[in-house]
Amino acid sequence: MNDTPGWASPGSAPSDGKGTEVPRPSAPADDAPSGTWAAEQPPAGQWTPPGPTGAGPTAPPPLPGGHTRPQGPGWGGPWQGPGWGGPPPAAKPGVIPLRPLGVGEILDGAVSTMRAHWRTVLGITLTVSVIAQTAILLIRRYLLPDPPSVDANATGSEALRQLNESLRYNLLDSAPPLLVSMLATIFTTAVLTVVISRSVLGRPVTLSDAWAEARPRLLPLLGLTLLLAVMAAAIMTAGILPGFLIGDTAGVGLAFLGLLAAVTVFLWLTVRFILAAPALMLERQSIIASMRRSAKLVRGAWWRMFGILALTWVLTVIVALVVGIPFGIVAVGLDDGSLSSFLTEGTSEFGWPFLIVTAIGDVVVATLTYPLSAGVMALLYVDQRIRREALDLDLARAAGLPGFDDRG
Repeated sequence: MNDTPGWASPGSAPSDGKGTEVPRPSAPADDAPSGTWAAEQPPAGQWTPPGPTGAGPTAPPPLPGGHTRPQGPGWGGPWQGPGWGGPPPAAKPGVIPLRPLGVGEILDGAVSTMRAHWRTVLGITLTVSVIAQTAILLIRRYLLPDPPSVDANATGSEALRQLNESLRYNLLDSAPPLLVSMLATIFTTAVLTVVISRSVLGRPVTLSDAWAEARPRLLPLLGLTLLLAVMAAAIMTAGILPGFLIGDTAGVGLAFLGLLAAVTVFLWLTVRFILAAPALMLERQSIIASMRRSAKLVRGAWWRMFGILALTWVLTVIVALVVGIPFGIVAVGLDDGSLSSFLTEGTSEFGWPFLIVTAIGDVVVATLTYPLSAGVMALLYVDQRIRREALDLDLARAAGLPGFDDRG
């Protein structure tokens, strides 16, 4: 264990099938055989709660039979000393307590990282978002073809032709923004994962430090992202292609069923490999090893991970709507001619005012949502390793907390 973001010793964790580092209960203090009673027992009705004799408030009157009423949390009386309270609070050197995390603590940890390192986080996300949205704006304005005209009254083969043209245009129109957004997400995820790993330990981090840590892992992270994208495309193609090849009504039904099956498999694999990026960044794993690592960490917790990711997605959509709708209204107001053309003719070439205002809105949305998504994924990884591998002990030692120093 060291104090860098590369926390793990790959292959030595209990989730990999080894449990030698898991603490074991100590042996009994006496020599009595297991399952037997001591030779001498206290007389019935004489038991009292632990605590110093004569200290504290006067004990309440005994219950019928001579038994004394317990005095501790949950019994209606004051706390009487060790043995009656709950466990001590977990150490918290950074943005999260070093123990298994709840959903609220994971979300709060992501937001707390944004607040604690706002200069670094804002510098990363704002810079990347401005560059990405500028590239998308220029691509849409100068490189993409004009949208095809659509005749609402067309029927038969003409309607099918127009539908095919619209589908091709939509795919072509969405591909460059998706590619640019994927590259932006890779960059921000890499750097923000380093920031979050430092914030868990309560250590400051600058943009130059985060970039120096993340830079060697950018190409492997790009390879991982492309591999997952190719897997998703192959799954979707395998699901809907048979229906398109058959054609007619039966083919449409088969394509729909294949799409449902493909989406199900895609969701399962997405959650299964959701921790691959943090494992690749923080454990310095290879692409395939990080995918295997994610599968082992997610095993047995798929539904919990799915629920947290779904909640994060809902929050991201809400933020995007709250921020994006006002910018969209302003953009339409500044470019009314494009809206009128769209409503009357079905096609529109939006002007610069509309594109610039919507791009600014997208920058604001990305600046807020990138850190949230990256933070949740990184903290899910930390939480699963705490639950499976007692990573909290290693983190406490790395943070220099008293009582967690390395021994022997």
